[in-house]
Amino acid sequence: MKNTYLISHFPLLSILLFSLSLAIYMESTTIEWFIQVGLLNGMLEFFSETGITFTLLFLWLALFFMAFSALKLVAGTMMELSLLLFSKDEDGKALRHIRSGTWIYLIGGAVSLAFVRMPEGIASVFLVSTVLYLAYFLYRMADSLSFVRFIGMTLFHVSFWCALTAAVGYTVLRLYNGLINSLPI
Repeated sequence: MKNTYLISHFPLLSILLFSLSLAIYMESTTIEWFIQVGLLNGMLEFFSETGITFTLLFLWLALFFMAFSALKLVAGTMMELSLLLFSKDEDGKALRHIRSGTWIYLIGGAVSLAFVRMPEGIASVFLVSTVLYLAYFLYRMADSLSFVRFIGMTLFHVSFWCALTAAVGYTVLRLYNGLINSLPI
């Protein structure tokens, strides 16, 4: 029996796995920071160490889950917009074909758990998963695209994600510079 909805939960699992790997790293980093600034001993008077650990893990997990969910929403919207603009397919068959590519992110999320002590490793796994998914997406779409539309779709995705990354990076840099300049030094 082949059900089209069989893998519909893979994006959720992928988001949870990537979020968990980053949350575990950030929880341990936050605990180390609490120890360095001398805050952990004061917190231990009111809360248990296990309670602090699980609370931090849950908060970081929720934060990363929201961030990855927002990225998934934007990516899904951009994918369907690119199909609207460049694909000859009007029935939605192409969308069903590329749905099986969620395996790539699921495997990437599982692999990211091996790098819970290395944020660079988690980021690398996410980047490799994204590049592999883009390649899979373009490969599956090649049948319903002419060469010009194929190039257009590729440039559309690459330029959008580069522009979004640059805009977020610029905003973070401006916020950081504003914060540093406002400190009374």
